[in-house]
Amino acid sequence: QVQLVESGGGLVQPGGSLRLSCATSQSIFDIYLMGWYRQAPEKQRVLVATISKGGTTNYADSVKGRFTIFRNNAWNTIYLQMNSLKPEETAVYYCNSNDYYWGQGIQVPVSS
Repeated sequence: QVQLVESGGGLVQPGGSLRLSCATSQSIFDIYLMGWYRQAPEKQRVLVATISKGGTTNYADSVKGRFTIFRNNAWNTIYLQMNSLKPEETAVYYCNSNDYYWGQGIQVPVSS
């Protein structure tokens, strides 16, 4: 049973920063892509960023230059560094592996 466990969420003020973490129970040999998605209230879940096994990253246009996705060397944890957060980015953030497995989600309210 693959497990993805997110952490690091919480209330942040507009313009602030936050780092999310996602730990996976998968073996490095079974992972080819990991990423972060978010779902705002009453909206669909959308891509935020992905990172391939080779290290190639991809970002939604709305977060380019402000968010960074990266991983540890063991490939068992990925991170999402979020800077200059906006109130409209309030959402539940989900970790994803191989376009198949999902974490339980973590709340990120952006509010003063």
